[in-house]
Amino acid sequence: MTLVLFVEQVLNGLQFGIMLFLMAAGLTLVFGVMGLINLAHGSLYMIGAFAAAAAAGWTGSFLLALIAALGAAAAAGAIVELVVIRRLYDRDHLDQVLATFALILIFSEGTRWAFGSFPLFLDIPDYLSGTITLPGGIEYPLYRLTITLAGLAIAAGLFWLISRTRLGIRIRAGESDREMIAALGVNISRLYTIVFALGAALAGLAGAMVGAIQSVQVGMGEPVLILAFVVIVIGGIGSIKGALIGALMVGLTDTMGKLFLPQLFRLFMDNASATATGSALASMLIYILMAFVLIWRPQGLFGARA
Repeated sequence: MTLVLFVEQVLNGLQFGIMLFLMAAGLTLVFGVMGLINLAHGSLYMIGAFAAAAAAGWTGSFLLALIAALGAAAAAGAIVELVVIRRLYDRDHLDQVLATFALILIFSEGTRWAFGSFPLFLDIPDYLSGTITLPGGIEYPLYRLTITLAGLAIAAGLFWLISRTRLGIRIRAGESDREMIAALGVNISRLYTIVFALGAALAGLAGAMVGAIQSVQVGMGEPVLILAFVVIVIGGIGSIKGALIGALMVGLTDTMGKLFLPQLFRLFMDNASATATGSALASMLIYILMAFVLIWRPQGLFGARA
């Protein structure tokens, strides 16, 4: 294995981790502030991808496609919170799981009705296509590098929002004692809608960005949702910092496992068996990582102690 291949896979792992962070940040905010288990979060990721593909097809502009993804996912999130989620805050987690699972089915069938069952494709714009030469002469896709840098910028903006703004103060207070901030005059219902819409917008943006690398299709959000839950369990529920660190850990573990494990097994197995065994074990690595983190810190890396 060459150094160039290793660096490329590290960058791929970082890019994958950043996309998981955009998903997990909204999910951990919703759970931390509202105490809500939202299985429909992956559907908002899918809505963002489809909105971006449709807008790009109509306008030919990738930038407008990203704006459409943000707007459509945020609007869908706000409507869902107002119509459905608001009735679930005082219910137990089983009711929340059942209701948000029903939303997955509704969104999936609604998207299939609106766009059909065939995948859509979102083209990378010309100004982001091709490769860029990194230090050391490494050629790396410009679009993937742009995703990573844009995701880091969004993460910095989210940290600033949570730690430096009035809205962020209310969000953090809502995580600690929602009854108290309601008693102090904060409109808790409006706060919940804003938080839910913000999380939905981040998920929709992630779907739009990934849609230019993969196909845009019905059900694309569910596999990512599972990984996002792994991320927030590792990082600690309600922690944005934990979501970022956990997402990068999961992204790098998944990517590097798929690279190294087959090569490791080739030392004492034939190529076909090594590839099959290594690939199977690589898909388990993130769950093994989660298990070790929970053994060491049951509340996650940055979760509050019970």
